[in-house]
Amino acid sequence: MTVNTITTITPFNQKIKTPLLKDKITVLQINLGKKCNLACRHCHVEASPKRTEELTPKICEQLQQLIAKFPQIQTVDLTGGAPELNYGFKPLVDTARQYNKEIIVRSNLTIYFEEGFEDIPVYCGENKVRIVASLPCYLEDNVDKVRGKGVYDQSIKAIQWLNDLGYGTDPDLILDLVYNPPLPTTTKFSLTADQYKLETAYKMFLQEHFEINFNNLLTITNLPIGRTKVFLEKQGFIDDYLSFLESNFNPTTINNLMCRNQLSIDYLGNVYDCDFNQMENLPAKTDDGEDLTVAKLLAMDSLDVIEKVQTAPYCYGCTAGSGSSCGGALS
Repeated sequence: MTVNTITTITPFNQKIKTPLLKDKITVLQINLGKKCNLACRHCHVEASPKRTEELTPKICEQLQQLIAKFPQIQTVDLTGGAPELNYGFKPLVDTARQYNKEIIVRSNLTIYFEEGFEDIPVYCGENKVRIVASLPCYLEDNVDKVRGKGVYDQSIKAIQWLNDLGYGTDPDLILDLVYNPPLPTTTKFSLTADQYKLETAYKMFLQEHFEINFNNLLTITNLPIGRTKVFLEKQGFIDDYLSFLESNFNPTTINNLMCRNQLSIDYLGNVYDCDFNQMENLPAKTDDGEDLTVAKLLAMDSLDVIEKVQTAPYCYGCTAGSGSSCGGALS
């Protein structure tokens, strides 16, 4: 199944001239829910403090079984909302740690200052959790415009806290930062900045002004879904933006697309090829056209039951320029 919302761009499968095939699954990305202490302008999940959707004990238990059952899972990647704020965060970290998986938590950093969550930095350090933290710019004004007033200051304090625990210097305590470009206000769109040059700029500025250390900068393109999609539609830019992304399609990114070796799971236990398809309600399917759930994967005794990745126009966001993924640039 291929979803196409406009007629002015080439369907993605037609562009690549072949179905996008799934590889062996090694990454399990779990969206624990939409509860968050922030409501960022660019959030594709549309998370906020008003959202209540989160993982249930039943689905959490199934996910723990999945992690325990399949040695091929190398990485358990927890996201949200603020993953730390949603049910199942610590049980899933504990299970992934027990089975020697790489654990990634995608943090907004400010959650550390919410009542009842002050233990999270130490807990993550004790469990050697890789923290991937949103910091869409190294300048205060730009961050606060996207994420809310005061977020930059709290983020800096949180990173300094993590540095004191060894994050950014201890090889077992990885701290990565994530850059998102500003939302466009005209049709003069631009590609995401070069990841490696931008990383150098981040490191120089943050070290000079705050004595901050971190490991890697990950650059992520704003895909036209969630709040970004709403913003582009209000501006009347959605078709132009998708056409821009298509015009910058880079075929060398295809082999490294995160959707190929990843399963994305929502808080209800439904299975998707990636987090973006999850937010657009485009489920992963078996060869027989059957939608998948965690319970079905357990019953089938296999993670490798998907042949083709479900694609949509926003796939051009992951394949434009140097490419974009939850792990940053692709080429």
